[in-house]
Amino acid sequence: MADWNPALYLTFADERARPARDLLQQVPVKQPRLVYDLGCGPGNSTALIYRAFPEAEVIGVDASPAMLVEARAAQPQLEFIQADITDWRAPATADLIFSNAAFQWLPDHAGQMLRLLRQLRTGAALAVQMPDNMAEPSHRMMHETALYGSWASLLHNASEFRQALLSPGQYYEMLKPYCARLDIWRTTYMHAVNGIQGIVDLFSSTGLRPWLDPLNAAEKQAFLIDYTVRLAKHYPVQRDGKVLLAFPRLFIVAQR
Repeated sequence: MADWNPALYLTFADERARPARDLLQQVPVKQPRLVYDLGCGPGNSTALIYRAFPEAEVIGVDASPAMLVEARAAQPQLEFIQADITDWRAPATADLIFSNAAFQWLPDHAGQMLRLLRQLRTGAALAVQMPDNMAEPSHRMMHETALYGSWASLLHNASEFRQALLSPGQYYEMLKPYCARLDIWRTTYMHAVNGIQGIVDLFSSTGLRPWLDPLNAAEKQAFLIDYTVRLAKHYPVQRDGKVLLAFPRLFIVAQR
């Protein structure tokens, strides 16, 4: 895929920060000295971690050059490094590995979580949040739209960029043998966005990227028009013009 668009991503900064704040509240390590924020994006989650643990060394990690430029400009007091999560290794001194909405993009994301958890010392923790919305109309309509129109042959493998999450029980069975404490929960956020277009805008910088990146400008426009029409069948507009977007997210906090 093409590089991320930080400005578009930050248009919905509050909606994206809410699960990060909720995840931070459940971190069992109370005074971490070294924290890594994997998939830090433009640094908004890294800043939340730093505010929660001002005495800690907090380091953001991301593979996107564009996101890291934004992160370093917004949070010059923090350190950011470019690395792919699948190649990154947790230092022995790490107290907390934090990740807000990044692991769902990784091949074998569950295996990557287990790999990193096993690298942590006793008492350290892995805290992960992942969108669990593949079954929602917002994402089912991406697949449905891809089946029609001149773009169908270009998008036959777009769904491979992100796999569905495992069940909570599967994560539990995989991680529990390495944990002194393991918390797993699922929360559905109801985001009041500006009409059907608000849903399109929110996912244009994330979930829609695999579907849009292979298309030229005209095809992208046609795809989004078709997608918008299909969304309207599933999301009624409220009296004030808002649309309530159900956004389920899965949380995992594993402490060695």
